Amino acid sequence: MTRRQLKLGAVLTPTGGPGHPYTWLDPEIPGDASVDVDWYVKYARLAEEAKFDLVFIVDSQFITEDSPPHYLNRLEPLTLLSALAVSTEHIGLVGTLTTSFNQPFNLARRLSSLDLISRGRAGWNVVTSGDAGTAGNYGLDEHYDYATRYGRALEHVEVVKALWDSYEDNAFPRDRASRQFLDPSKLHSLDHRGEYFSVTGPLNIERSRQGQPVIFQAGDSDQGRDLGARVGEGIFTHAASFEAGAAFYADIKSRAVAFGRDPEELVVLPGVSVTVGDTDDEALEIERVTQLADNDFGKSLRELGRPFGWHDFGQYDLDAPFPVEALQHAERSFYTQAKKISELAADRGLTLRQTVEALSAPRTSPFTGSAETVANELQRWLDGYALDGVNIHIGHPDQFRRFVGEVLPILRERGVVREDYEHNTLRGNLGLPFAENRHTRALREGAPLAPLPGSTVALTTSA
Repeated sequence: MTRRQLKLGAVLTPTGGPGHPYTWLDPEIPGDASVDVDWYVKYARLAEEAKFDLVFIVDSQFITEDSPPHYLNRLEPLTLLSALAVSTEHIGLVGTLTTSFNQPFNLARRLSSLDLISRGRAGWNVVTSGDAGTAGNYGLDEHYDYATRYGRALEHVEVVKALWDSYEDNAFPRDRASRQFLDPSKLHSLDHRGEYFSVTGPLNIERSRQGQPVIFQAGDSDQGRDLGARVGEGIFTHAASFEAGAAFYADIKSRAVAFGRDPEELVVLPGVSVTVGDTDDEALEIERVTQLADNDFGKSLRELGRPFGWHDFGQYDLDAPFPVEALQHAERSFYTQAKKISELAADRGLTLRQTVEALSAPRTSPFTGSAETVANELQRWLDGYALDGVNIHIGHPDQFRRFVGEVLPILRERGVVREDYEHNTLRGNLGLPFAENRHTRALREGAPLAPLPGSTVALTTSA
């Protein structure tokens, strides 16, 4: 039996994301790296040389002056990924796009274009937007509540997937002799009327060699996990320990089974921080010094407001108990994260100052140590079914080089990481099946199409 192989993603936030206000001070990182396409091309190519499965571009559309450096000034994901598509050949290209502030038809068309430009390497990270202030950038007085956000998300994703199947794979004979460009029997309209969206279709772009872009999802609430288990093919998450990772892995896979899915058709990819040293002690010291250099109490206090809808915690007495009443401001924001923070403070009886210090204090990643230690831990998590792969945050360039040059050769020698790309699509490299066109499948199975979630009318099956 061929052993399971570790999947690899690279998260590109060059000047520093949440909790990393001073990453950009590294002399190897240009101050404008987050808007410098050459920087992204360089690291996408380095990741491709190391046989990474994908690069991942995070996104949000609301900022304050207290947002982290990368968030303050960055490129739009699909525009950037299209540039990377023509600068690379094998690596997958995954970007974050919200279902809360995009229409299905427009998003489906843009992602299909990336999938064709990249020849089957596109992926979509589905989010519902936690930054409540984003609503104001789209003409809304307030953000959707949780139930609406996730109801919209499910219907949105299913409508997009249905639009991606507007053409069957052999819809274009392009026969010059008969002068037939299109086989009209292979074109299908949608005529969806749902609770949140009404979309006529069809989409005016053919499918790629992988069928459809890969769907990723990263919610951690019950609603988020259900959405991921129902529509996700790649699951982004975070795990502080092997035990937490294994528990999440078992939970998301069991939820997928409950939705009638094959659990092997979901890959779990937690985001991780890796620090490599000549010895374990040296790595721990590098990690400690790096985290302390990136620590700023004032910035951490202000950034604490983000999961609480950018609530201003500067108005409170730092040495009074954490203001648990602030949780009400998170109801239309990152509520799950805010709730965990509030519960941590309440359970430990922390003041606001102590809460900020606890959240921003240096902490050891499970993947810190010598190259062999890091390789052993990654293999332990893989073999123990705590993950299928990892999303490595490319922070300081020297650490990325050490991971690629020291850790990966060990894993490659053990057969934990592949020697070379084995497929020409993101789906293939992640071990996911080709996305069969639903009209083709219905015809093959002799069964009618199932209605989309939220649909209020029967779907058509032909043009």
